[in-house]
Amino acid sequence: MRKEFERTTPEAVGIRSQVILDYLDALEHSNTEMHGLMIMRHGKICAEGWWQPFGPNLRHGLQSHSKTYAATAVGIACTEGVLGLEERLIDIFPEESPACPSENLRQLTVRDVLCMGCGMDTMPRPTADWIRDFLHTPVLHKPGTTFMYNSTGSSMLGAIVRKKTGEGLQEYLTKRLFCKIGINPRNIRWYCMPDGMEMGGGGMLATTEDNLRLMKLYADGGVWEGERILSEEYVRLATTKQNDSATEARNNPEASDNFLGYGFQIWMCKPKGVYRADGAMGQFTIVSPGQDLILAINETAVGAHWAQSTLDITWELLARIGDDPVPADPRAADRLARRLRSLNLPNPLCSPFSETTARISGKTYRVEEGTLSAEIFNIMSGAPVRAIREFSLTFDDYGCVWDTLGDQGRQAIRITTDGCRFTNLVGRPSDPTQLLVCDGAWVQPDVFEAHLRWAETCLTKKLVFRFDGDALVIEDSDNNAFRLRSTPDIIRARALS
Repeated sequence: MRKEFERTTPEAVGIRSQVILDYLDALEHSNTEMHGLMIMRHGKICAEGWWQPFGPNLRHGLQSHSKTYAATAVGIACTEGVLGLEERLIDIFPEESPACPSENLRQLTVRDVLCMGCGMDTMPRPTADWIRDFLHTPVLHKPGTTFMYNSTGSSMLGAIVRKKTGEGLQEYLTKRLFCKIGINPRNIRWYCMPDGMEMGGGGMLATTEDNLRLMKLYADGGVWEGERILSEEYVRLATTKQNDSATEARNNPEASDNFLGYGFQIWMCKPKGVYRADGAMGQFTIVSPGQDLILAINETAVGAHWAQSTLDITWELLARIGDDPVPADPRAADRLARRLRSLNLPNPLCSPFSETTARISGKTYRVEEGTLSAEIFNIMSGAPVRAIREFSLTFDDYGCVWDTLGDQGRQAIRITTDGCRFTNLVGRPSDPTQLLVCDGAWVQPDVFEAHLRWAETCLTKKLVFRFDGDALVIEDSDNNAFRLRSTPDIIRARALS
Protein backbone atom coordinates (compact mmCIF):
# COMPACT_ATOMS: atom_id res chain seq x y z
CA MET A 1 0.00 0.00 0.00
CA ARG A 2 1.35 3.40 -0.97
CA LYS A 3 1.49 5.95 1.81
CA GLU A 4 0.82 9.44 0.49
CA PHE A 5 3.00 12.32 1.56
CA GLU A 6 1.50 15.01 3.72
CA ARG A 7 0.67 18.22 1.84
CA THR A 8 1.13 21.60 3.46
CA THR A 9 1.75 25.27 2.69
CA PRO A 10 5.25 26.53 1.99
CA GLU A 11 5.13 28.78 5.07
CA ALA A 12 4.52 25.75 7.29
CA VAL A 13 7.95 24.41 6.29
CA GLY A 14 9.81 27.71 6.37
CA ILE A 15 9.44 28.88 2.73
CA ARG A 16 7.55 31.97 1.66
CA SER A 17 4.94 31.27 -1.02
CA GLN A 18 6.10 34.37 -2.87
CA VAL A 19 9.57 32.82 -3.20
CA ILE A 20 8.05 29.86 -5.05
CA LEU A 21 5.88 32.17 -7.17
CA ASP A 22 9.04 34.03 -8.18
CA TYR A 23 10.66 30.68 -8.95
CA LEU A 24 7.78 29.74 -11.26
CA ASP A 25 8.08 33.09 -13.02
CA ALA A 26 11.80 32.60 -13.56
CA LEU A 27 11.33 29.08 -14.91
CA GLU A 28 8.54 30.09 -17.27
CA HIS A 29 10.52 33.06 -18.57
CA SER A 30 13.61 30.96 -19.25
CA ASN A 31 14.09 29.17 -22.55
CA THR A 32 12.93 25.84 -21.19
CA GLU A 33 9.48 24.28 -21.39
CA MET A 34 8.30 23.22 -17.95
CA HIS A 35 6.39 19.96 -17.51
CA GLY A 36 6.27 19.13 -13.80
CA LEU A 37 7.55 20.35 -10.43
CA MET A 38 7.43 19.05 -6.85
CA ILE A 39 9.04 20.56 -3.76
CA MET A 40 9.34 18.65 -0.47
CA ARG A 41 10.69 20.03 2.77
CA HIS A 42 10.84 18.31 6.14
CA GLY A 43 9.12 15.30 4.54
CA LYS A 44 6.07 17.28 3.39
CA ILE A 45 5.05 18.39 -0.12
CA CYS A 46 4.70 22.16 -0.06
CA ALA A 47 4.37 22.84 -3.80
CA GLU A 48 3.51 20.73 -6.84
CA GLY A 49 2.22 21.46 -10.30
CA TRP A 50 2.18 20.23 -13.87
CA TRP A 51 1.91 22.17 -17.09
CA GLN A 52 -0.90 20.70 -19.19
CA PRO A 53 -0.92 18.42 -21.17
CA PHE A 54 1.41 16.85 -18.58
CA GLY A 55 0.07 15.55 -15.28
CA PRO A 56 1.03 14.04 -11.94
CA ASN A 57 0.46 10.40 -12.86
CA LEU A 58 1.73 10.69 -16.42
CA ARG A 59 5.07 8.96 -16.68
CA HIS A 60 7.85 10.95 -18.31
CA GLY A 61 11.01 9.98 -20.15
CA LEU A 62 13.93 10.28 -17.75
CA GLN A 63 16.90 9.95 -20.09
CA SER A 64 20.00 9.69 -17.88
CA HIS A 65 17.98 10.07 -14.67
CA SER A 66 17.43 6.35 -15.36
CA LYS A 67 21.06 5.82 -14.40
CA THR A 68 20.29 6.54 -10.75
CA TYR A 69 17.65 3.79 -10.73
CA ALA A 70 20.13 1.33 -12.29
CA ALA A 71 22.74 2.31 -9.69
CA THR A 72 20.14 1.85 -6.95
CA ALA A 73 19.63 -1.73 -8.12
CA VAL A 74 23.38 -2.26 -7.77
CA GLY A 75 23.27 -0.66 -4.32
CA ILE A 76 20.48 -2.97 -3.19
CA ALA A 77 22.40 -5.99 -4.48
CA CYS A 78 25.47 -4.82 -2.57
CA THR A 79 23.39 -4.23 0.56
CA GLU A 80 21.97 -7.76 0.29
CA GLY A 81 25.46 -9.21 -0.13
CA VAL A 82 25.01 -10.68 -3.61
CA LEU A 83 27.41 -8.22 -5.24
CA GLY A 84 30.56 -6.39 -4.22
CA LEU A 85 31.81 -3.02 -5.42
CA GLU A 86 35.28 -4.42 -6.00
CA GLU A 87 34.14 -7.31 -8.19
CA ARG A 88 35.78 -7.27 -11.60
CA LEU A 89 33.69 -7.20 -14.74
CA ILE A 90 35.76 -9.93 -16.38
CA ASP A 91 34.83 -12.20 -13.46
CA ILE A 92 31.13 -11.35 -13.72
CA PHE A 93 31.09 -11.76 -17.53
CA PRO A 94 33.81 -14.31 -18.34
CA GLU A 95 32.14 -15.51 -21.53
CA GLU A 96 31.78 -12.01 -22.97
CA SER A 97 35.28 -10.87 -22.01
CA PRO A 98 38.31 -11.08 -24.31
CA ALA A 99 40.41 -14.22 -24.09
CA CYS A 100 43.43 -12.07 -23.25
CA PRO A 101 42.09 -8.97 -21.47
CA SER A 102 44.31 -5.93 -21.14
CA GLU A 103 45.70 -5.06 -17.73
CA ASN A 104 43.35 -2.10 -17.49
CA LEU A 105 40.32 -4.25 -18.32
CA ARG A 106 41.46 -6.74 -15.69
CA GLN A 107 41.23 -3.96 -13.11
CA LEU A 108 37.78 -2.66 -14.15
CA THR A 109 35.35 -3.07 -11.23
CA VAL A 110 31.70 -2.40 -10.45
CA ARG A 111 32.79 0.68 -8.47
CA ASP A 112 34.58 2.08 -11.53
CA VAL A 113 31.47 1.70 -13.70
CA LEU A 114 29.31 3.36 -11.05
CA CYS A 115 31.45 6.52 -10.98
CA MET A 116 31.98 6.81 -14.77
CA GLY A 117 35.57 5.69 -14.36
CA CYS A 118 35.58 2.89 -16.95
CA GLY A 119 38.80 4.19 -18.48
CA MET A 120 37.39 4.20 -22.00
CA ASP A 121 37.45 7.05 -24.50
CA THR A 122 34.50 5.71 -26.51
CA MET A 123 31.40 3.62 -25.91
CA PRO A 124 29.96 1.13 -28.40
CA ARG A 125 26.70 1.56 -30.27
CA PRO A 126 24.00 -0.88 -29.19
CA THR A 127 23.94 -4.27 -30.88
CA ALA A 128 22.60 -7.68 -29.85
CA ASP A 129 26.11 -8.35 -28.46
CA TRP A 130 26.38 -5.02 -26.64
CA ILE A 131 27.82 -6.55 -23.44
CA ARG A 132 30.58 -8.24 -25.41
CA ASP A 133 31.12 -5.04 -27.40
CA PHE A 134 31.49 -3.06 -24.18
CA LEU A 135 34.05 -5.47 -22.76
CA HIS A 136 36.00 -5.40 -26.03
CA THR A 137 36.15 -1.58 -26.08
CA PRO A 138 39.74 -0.48 -25.34
CA VAL A 139 40.27 0.53 -21.71
CA LEU A 140 42.93 3.14 -22.41
CA HIS A 141 43.26 4.53 -18.89
CA LYS A 142 43.57 2.91 -15.50
CA PRO A 143 39.97 2.46 -14.25
CA GLY A 144 38.87 5.06 -11.75
CA THR A 145 41.47 7.63 -12.79
CA THR A 146 39.57 9.39 -15.60
CA PHE A 147 35.99 10.47 -16.23
CA MET A 148 33.98 9.71 -19.35
CA TYR A 149 30.21 9.84 -19.41
CA ASN A 150 29.38 6.32 -20.51
CA SER A 151 25.69 5.47 -20.94
CA THR A 152 26.45 1.95 -22.16
CA GLY A 153 28.39 1.47 -18.94
CA SER A 154 25.31 2.56 -17.01
CA SER A 155 23.24 -0.07 -18.83
CA MET A 156 25.95 -2.54 -17.82
CA LEU A 157 24.92 -1.92 -14.21
CA GLY A 158 21.56 -3.49 -14.98
CA ALA A 159 23.29 -6.35 -16.80
CA ILE A 160 25.45 -6.94 -13.71
CA VAL A 161 22.36 -7.20 -11.52
CA ARG A 162 20.71 -9.54 -14.04
CA LYS A 163 23.82 -11.72 -14.16
CA LYS A 164 23.99 -11.93 -10.37
CA THR A 165 20.30 -12.38 -9.62
CA GLY A 166 18.67 -13.65 -12.82
CA GLU A 167 16.32 -10.65 -12.79
CA GLY A 168 16.25 -7.58 -15.03
CA LEU A 169 15.89 -4.10 -13.64
CA GLN A 170 12.09 -3.98 -13.70
CA GLU A 171 11.64 -7.32 -11.93
CA TYR A 172 14.44 -6.74 -9.45
CA LEU A 173 13.40 -3.19 -8.53
CA THR A 174 9.70 -4.00 -8.31
CA LYS A 175 10.17 -6.25 -5.29
CA ARG A 176 13.05 -4.49 -3.63
CA LEU A 177 12.39 -0.80 -4.34
CA PHE A 178 9.21 0.19 -6.14
CA CYS A 179 6.70 -1.59 -3.91
CA LYS A 180 8.55 -0.51 -0.77
CA ILE A 181 8.82 3.24 -1.43
CA GLY A 182 5.45 3.76 -3.14
CA ILE A 183 6.26 3.61 -6.85
CA ASN A 184 3.61 1.86 -8.95
CA PRO A 185 5.57 -0.71 -11.00
CA ARG A 186 2.70 -1.09 -13.48
CA ASN A 187 3.17 2.55 -14.47
CA ILE A 188 6.91 2.18 -15.19
CA ARG A 189 8.08 1.69 -18.77
CA TRP A 190 11.51 1.05 -20.28
CA TYR A 191 13.22 1.27 -23.61
CA CYS A 192 15.38 -1.81 -23.97
CA MET A 193 18.75 -2.75 -25.39
CA PRO A 194 18.72 -5.04 -28.45
CA ASP A 195 18.92 -8.16 -26.23
CA GLY A 196 15.87 -7.11 -24.19
CA MET A 197 17.78 -5.74 -21.19
CA GLU A 198 16.22 -2.58 -19.79
CA MET A 199 18.27 0.44 -20.85
CA GLY A 200 19.66 1.54 -17.51
CA GLY A 201 21.67 4.25 -19.23
CA GLY A 202 18.65 6.25 -20.33
CA GLY A 203 15.52 4.26 -21.10
CA MET A 204 13.19 4.59 -18.12
CA LEU A 205 9.84 6.40 -17.93
CA ALA A 206 8.50 7.31 -14.47
CA THR A 207 6.51 10.09 -12.82
CA THR A 208 7.84 13.23 -11.18
CA GLU A 209 6.87 11.87 -7.79
CA ASP A 210 8.53 8.51 -8.49
CA ASN A 211 11.79 10.41 -8.91
CA LEU A 212 11.22 12.37 -5.73
CA ARG A 213 10.55 9.15 -3.82
CA LEU A 214 13.74 7.59 -5.15
CA MET A 215 15.89 10.50 -4.03
CA LYS A 216 14.11 10.73 -0.67
CA LEU A 217 15.47 7.25 -0.03
CA TYR A 218 18.99 8.66 -0.51
CA ALA A 219 18.21 11.78 1.52
CA ASP A 220 17.08 9.52 4.39
CA GLY A 221 20.28 7.48 4.31
CA GLY A 222 18.83 4.44 2.54
CA VAL A 223 16.03 3.81 5.05
CA TRP A 224 12.30 3.93 4.19
CA GLU A 225 9.78 3.88 7.03
CA GLY A 226 12.21 2.03 9.26
CA GLU A 227 13.36 -0.53 6.70
CA ARG A 228 16.90 -0.36 5.39
CA ILE A 229 16.95 -0.71 1.60
CA LEU A 230 20.42 0.72 0.86
CA SER A 231 23.35 0.46 3.22
CA GLU A 232 24.47 3.66 4.90
CA GLU A 233 27.91 3.27 3.34
CA TYR A 234 26.53 2.85 -0.18
CA VAL A 235 24.42 6.00 0.18
CA ARG A 236 27.43 7.93 1.48
CA LEU A 237 29.53 6.89 -1.50
CA ALA A 238 26.73 7.42 -4.02
CA THR A 239 26.01 10.98 -2.88
CA THR A 240 29.58 12.24 -2.49
CA LYS A 241 32.38 12.82 -4.98
CA GLN A 242 33.92 9.55 -6.17
CA ASN A 243 35.35 10.79 -9.46
CA ASP A 244 36.57 14.14 -10.75
CA SER A 245 34.36 15.29 -13.62
CA ALA A 246 36.23 18.51 -14.42
CA THR A 247 37.01 17.22 -17.93
CA GLU A 248 33.33 17.74 -18.78
CA ALA A 249 34.26 21.39 -19.24
CA ARG A 250 35.85 20.35 -22.52
CA ASN A 251 32.97 18.20 -23.71
CA ASN A 252 30.03 20.23 -22.43
CA PRO A 253 31.32 23.71 -21.55
CA GLU A 254 27.91 25.26 -20.90
CA ALA A 255 26.92 22.71 -18.23
CA SER A 256 28.99 24.16 -15.40
CA ASP A 257 27.26 22.05 -12.74
CA ASN A 258 28.75 18.99 -14.43
CA PHE A 259 32.33 19.92 -13.56
CA LEU A 260 32.09 19.45 -9.79
CA GLY A 261 32.36 15.72 -9.31
CA TYR A 262 30.38 12.52 -9.64
CA GLY A 263 29.20 9.92 -7.16
CA PHE A 264 27.48 6.69 -8.14
CA GLN A 265 25.35 7.87 -11.09
CA ILE A 266 24.65 11.06 -9.12
CA TRP A 267 26.12 14.53 -9.77
CA MET A 268 27.54 16.96 -7.25
CA CYS A 269 26.18 20.53 -7.42
CA LYS A 270 27.37 24.10 -6.84
CA PRO A 271 25.65 24.65 -3.47
CA LYS A 272 27.69 22.87 -0.82
CA GLY A 273 26.46 19.35 -0.08
CA VAL A 274 23.73 19.42 -2.75
CA TYR A 275 23.50 16.51 -5.22
CA ARG A 276 21.18 15.52 -8.03
CA ALA A 277 19.96 12.79 -10.33
CA ASP A 278 20.09 14.22 -13.83
CA GLY A 279 18.63 13.36 -17.22
CA ALA A 280 19.11 15.09 -20.53
CA MET A 281 16.79 17.96 -21.40
CA GLY A 282 16.24 18.87 -17.77
CA GLN A 283 15.04 15.87 -15.75
CA PHE A 284 16.35 16.79 -12.31
CA THR A 285 15.77 15.53 -8.80
CA ILE A 286 17.82 17.67 -6.43
CA VAL A 287 18.58 16.97 -2.77
CA SER A 288 19.72 19.75 -0.43
CA PRO A 289 20.51 17.88 2.79
CA GLY A 290 21.34 20.99 4.82
CA GLN A 291 17.88 22.40 4.10
CA ASP A 292 16.08 19.04 4.32
CA LEU A 293 14.68 19.78 0.88
CA ILE A 294 14.05 17.73 -2.27
CA LEU A 295 12.99 19.25 -5.59
CA ALA A 296 11.92 17.22 -8.65
CA ILE A 297 11.62 18.70 -12.14
CA ASN A 298 10.56 17.42 -15.55
CA GLU A 299 11.01 19.77 -18.48
CA THR A 300 12.26 20.14 -22.03
CA ALA A 301 15.54 22.03 -22.07
CA VAL A 302 17.14 21.85 -25.51
CA GLY A 303 20.88 22.20 -25.15
CA ALA A 304 23.13 22.15 -22.10
CA HIS A 305 22.86 25.92 -21.68
CA TRP A 306 19.13 25.83 -20.95
CA ALA A 307 19.36 22.85 -18.62
CA GLN A 308 22.06 24.74 -16.73
CA SER A 309 19.76 27.76 -16.68
CA THR A 310 17.18 25.74 -14.75
CA LEU A 311 19.83 24.70 -12.24
CA ASP A 312 21.05 28.28 -11.83
CA ILE A 313 17.47 29.45 -11.24
CA THR A 314 17.06 26.66 -8.69
CA TRP A 315 20.22 27.68 -6.82
CA GLU A 316 18.73 31.16 -6.53
CA LEU A 317 15.63 29.58 -5.01
CA LEU A 318 17.68 27.61 -2.48
CA ALA A 319 19.58 30.76 -1.50
CA ARG A 320 16.26 32.37 -0.50
CA ILE A 321 15.27 29.53 1.83
CA GLY A 322 16.52 29.92 5.39
CA ASP A 323 16.30 27.95 8.61
CA ASP A 324 14.07 30.34 10.55
CA PRO A 325 10.28 29.91 10.72
CA VAL A 326 8.24 32.23 8.52
CA PRO A 327 4.78 33.58 9.38
CA ALA A 328 1.68 32.16 7.76
CA ASP A 329 0.55 34.08 4.67
CA PRO A 330 -2.85 32.73 3.58
CA ARG A 331 -3.20 35.15 0.67
CA ALA A 332 0.19 34.31 -0.85
CA ALA A 333 -0.38 30.59 -0.25
CA ASP A 334 -3.74 30.85 -2.01
CA ARG A 335 -2.19 32.70 -4.97
CA LEU A 336 0.44 29.97 -5.25
CA ALA A 337 -2.12 27.18 -4.99
CA ARG A 338 -4.25 28.78 -7.73
CA ARG A 339 -1.19 29.23 -9.93
CA LEU A 340 -0.10 25.63 -9.50
CA ARG A 341 -3.58 24.36 -10.39
CA SER A 342 -3.70 26.33 -13.66
CA LEU A 343 -0.32 25.70 -15.27
CA ASN A 344 -0.45 25.19 -19.04
CA LEU A 345 1.80 25.22 -22.04
CA PRO A 346 1.05 28.05 -24.51
CA ASN A 347 -1.89 27.34 -26.80
CA PRO A 348 -1.14 26.26 -30.38
CA LEU A 349 -1.78 28.47 -33.39
CA CYS A 350 -5.35 28.47 -34.69
CA SER A 351 -5.37 28.64 -38.50
CA PRO A 352 -7.79 26.01 -39.80
CA PHE A 353 -8.61 27.24 -43.31
CA SER A 354 -6.92 26.94 -46.69
CA GLU A 355 -8.15 26.55 -50.24
CA THR A 356 -5.66 23.71 -50.59
CA THR A 357 -7.68 21.37 -48.36
CA ALA A 358 -10.31 20.72 -51.04
CA ARG A 359 -7.61 19.58 -53.47
CA ILE A 360 -5.52 17.33 -51.23
CA SER A 361 -7.96 16.06 -48.61
CA GLY A 362 -8.18 12.26 -48.71
CA LYS A 363 -5.48 11.82 -51.38
CA THR A 364 -3.02 9.00 -50.85
CA TYR A 365 0.65 9.97 -51.03
CA ARG A 366 3.55 7.56 -51.39
CA VAL A 367 6.96 8.36 -49.90
CA GLU A 368 9.56 8.35 -52.68
CA GLU A 369 12.62 9.74 -50.93
CA GLY A 370 13.69 9.92 -47.28
CA THR A 371 12.23 8.33 -44.14
CA LEU A 372 8.93 9.60 -42.78
CA SER A 373 7.89 8.60 -39.25
CA ALA A 374 5.74 9.86 -36.42
CA GLU A 375 8.36 8.52 -34.01
CA ILE A 376 11.50 10.11 -32.62
CA PHE A 377 14.61 7.97 -32.76
CA ASN A 378 15.97 6.61 -29.45
CA ILE A 379 19.68 6.43 -30.13
CA MET A 380 20.65 4.19 -27.21
CA SER A 381 18.19 1.36 -27.87
CA GLY A 382 19.44 0.66 -31.37
CA ALA A 383 15.84 0.06 -32.49
CA PRO A 384 15.06 1.23 -36.02
CA VAL A 385 12.48 3.92 -36.63
CA ARG A 386 9.21 2.50 -37.95
CA ALA A 387 8.82 4.18 -41.33
CA ILE A 388 5.63 5.33 -43.05
CA ARG A 389 5.34 4.33 -46.72
CA GLU A 390 1.93 5.78 -47.65
CA PHE A 391 -0.42 8.26 -46.02
CA SER A 392 -3.34 10.60 -46.50
CA LEU A 393 -4.58 13.75 -44.77
CA THR A 394 -8.37 13.92 -44.57
CA PHE A 395 -9.65 17.29 -43.36
CA ASP A 396 -12.88 18.00 -41.49
CA ASP A 397 -14.25 20.66 -39.14
CA TYR A 398 -11.92 19.56 -36.31
CA GLY A 399 -8.70 19.41 -38.32
CA CYS A 400 -7.54 16.31 -40.12
CA VAL A 401 -6.90 12.61 -39.73
CA TRP A 402 -3.44 11.52 -40.79
CA ASP A 403 -3.89 7.94 -41.98
CA THR A 404 -0.57 6.15 -42.32
CA LEU A 405 0.58 2.78 -43.63
CA GLY A 406 4.03 1.54 -42.76
CA ASP A 407 6.19 -0.72 -40.65
CA GLN A 408 3.70 -0.81 -37.78
CA GLY A 409 0.68 -1.35 -40.02
CA ARG A 410 -2.13 1.15 -40.44
CA GLN A 411 -2.52 3.96 -37.98
CA ALA A 412 -4.86 6.95 -37.80
CA ILE A 413 -3.62 10.08 -36.01
CA ARG A 414 -5.94 13.01 -35.32
CA ILE A 415 -4.37 16.47 -35.78
CA THR A 416 -6.46 19.45 -34.65
CA THR A 417 -6.52 22.84 -36.37
CA ASP A 418 -8.85 24.63 -33.96
CA GLY A 419 -6.33 26.04 -31.51
CA CYS A 420 -6.33 23.09 -29.13
CA ARG A 421 -4.52 19.73 -28.99
CA PHE A 422 -5.77 16.17 -29.43
CA THR A 423 -4.36 13.18 -27.55
CA ASN A 424 -4.05 10.05 -29.67
CA LEU A 425 -3.51 6.56 -28.24
CA VAL A 426 -1.23 4.95 -30.79
CA GLY A 427 1.02 1.94 -31.18
CA ARG A 428 0.90 -1.15 -28.99
CA PRO A 429 0.34 -1.55 -25.24
CA SER A 430 3.88 -2.92 -25.00
CA ASP A 431 5.37 0.28 -26.44
CA PRO A 432 7.11 2.54 -23.89
CA THR A 433 5.07 5.51 -25.10
CA GLN A 434 1.57 5.64 -26.59
CA LEU A 435 0.20 9.14 -26.00
CA LEU A 436 0.75 11.31 -29.07
CA VAL A 437 -0.59 14.85 -28.66
CA CYS A 438 -1.05 16.69 -31.96
CA ASP A 439 -2.02 20.06 -33.36
CA GLY A 440 -1.63 21.71 -36.75
CA ALA A 441 -2.24 24.88 -38.71
CA TRP A 442 -2.13 26.22 -42.25
CA VAL A 443 0.80 28.63 -42.04
CA GLN A 444 0.57 29.47 -45.77
CA PRO A 445 -2.13 28.62 -48.33
CA ASP A 446 -0.17 25.55 -49.50
CA VAL A 447 1.85 24.80 -46.33
CA PHE A 448 0.44 22.74 -43.46
CA GLU A 449 2.48 22.51 -40.25
CA ALA A 450 1.84 19.68 -37.78
CA HIS A 451 3.25 19.40 -34.25
CA LEU A 452 3.57 15.96 -32.68
CA ARG A 453 4.28 15.71 -28.98
CA TRP A 454 5.00 12.38 -27.30
CA ALA A 455 3.42 13.37 -23.98
CA GLU A 456 5.23 10.68 -22.00
CA THR A 457 8.55 12.21 -23.05
CA CYS A 458 10.03 15.66 -23.55
CA LEU A 459 10.30 15.03 -27.29
CA THR A 460 8.41 16.87 -30.03
CA LYS A 461 8.43 16.67 -33.80
CA LYS A 462 7.45 19.26 -36.40
CA LEU A 463 6.34 18.17 -39.87
CA VAL A 464 5.91 20.87 -42.52
CA PHE A 465 3.92 19.66 -45.55
CA ARG A 466 4.52 21.77 -48.69
CA PHE A 467 2.01 20.94 -51.42
CA ASP A 468 2.82 21.59 -55.10
CA GLY A 469 0.39 19.86 -57.44
CA ASP A 470 0.81 16.11 -56.99
CA ALA A 471 4.24 16.61 -55.43
CA LEU A 472 4.73 17.00 -51.69
CA VAL A 473 7.87 17.98 -49.79
CA ILE A 474 7.91 17.32 -46.04
CA GLU A 475 10.38 18.97 -43.69
CA ASP A 476 10.96 16.84 -40.59
CA SER A 477 12.62 18.34 -37.48
CA ASP A 478 12.59 17.42 -33.80
CA ASN A 479 14.07 18.51 -30.48
CA ASN A 480 15.93 15.27 -29.74
CA ALA A 481 18.99 16.30 -27.71
CA PHE A 482 20.89 13.28 -29.03
CA ARG A 483 20.24 14.03 -32.69
CA LEU A 484 20.12 17.79 -33.05
CA ARG A 485 20.19 18.86 -36.70
CA SER A 486 21.01 22.23 -38.18
CA THR A 487 18.49 21.66 -40.98
CA PRO A 488 15.33 19.52 -41.21
CA ASP A 489 15.32 16.14 -42.91
CA ILE A 490 13.65 16.35 -46.32
CA ILE A 491 11.11 13.73 -47.40
CA ARG A 492 9.55 13.70 -50.85
CA ALA A 493 6.21 12.12 -51.65
CA ARG A 494 3.82 12.05 -54.58
CA ALA A 495 0.06 11.62 -54.86
CA LEU A 496 -1.12 8.34 -56.30
CA SER A 497 -3.33 8.74 -59.36
